[in-house]
Amino acid sequence: MQLTDSQLAQFDRDGFLRFERLFTDDEIALLKSDLTRVGSASSDAIIRERTGSVRTIYRCHEPDGPTASPAFRRLARTPRFLRPAQTVLRDDRLYVYHCKNNIKTAIDGTVWLWHQDYGYWQHDGVPTPNMATFLVMLDDATEFGGCLYFLPGSHRGPVLPAHKDEMTTSYPQWAIEKPAIVEALRTGPRPVAIEGGPGTAVLFHCKMVHGSGHNLSPNDRWHAYMAYNPSANRPNPVPANPRPDYVVSRNYTPLELLAGDSLREPVTA
Repeated sequence: MQLTDSQLAQFDRDGFLRFERLFTDDEIALLKSDLTRVGSASSDAIIRERTGSVRTIYRCHEPDGPTASPAFRRLARTPRFLRPAQTVLRDDRLYVYHCKNNIKTAIDGTVWLWHQDYGYWQHDGVPTPNMATFLVMLDDATEFGGCLYFLPGSHRGPVLPAHKDEMTTSYPQWAIEKPAIVEALRTGPRPVAIEGGPGTAVLFHCKMVHGSGHNLSPNDRWHAYMAYNPSANRPNPVPANPRPDYVVSRNYTPLELLAGDSLREPVTA
């Protein structure tokens, strides 16, 4: 999939692009089936809510490990995902910084505080914020169900001051400090609710200010994310306690585009 000049200009201006129904119902069913399968594994790459329900599943894109999924490995390299990421980052040599799947189960799925992804990733030693993430909605994303909110254009501003919040949820988050996010919400563009149906995809910049609320609905809200980074922008060594490979990949080999768009492994005779 090749972006148009107007789409590239829109990404540069707003920090994100939407693609309606980029994946079919059959493809979404395949991805969800694989997540259901690997979600029962015992692995540090699976983060759970305090209630015990799955919150995040990492590292589905690699060929090995308990969370490995052939469909997600192909998703990372499909022209529908990889080519637009190469275009907005102006670099053809990208690798997967991490693959994660945020699973907001009905009622239990809780918040992701206002943050910028590069607010995390700068602490991993990533030199520049030339990174982007592609998400695909695996369920209906609604405001009632805890959809994402973006602050359009916020990627063109600074990395906002943040603190490591280890109390609000089961997963530590680099949350934007309250005075900074209050100021951004009061003076910046209105937040945009990133709603959509299964198969809708969104590509967004790593400095996009975003967050999501509690899932108050009776329905699950699953999102799959593929974070891309140029191999030349790989993290520098951090002095102590680097995050594990499933969050910050050490596989910097540039991805090769698939010849086709199928998420299923080809059948061989």
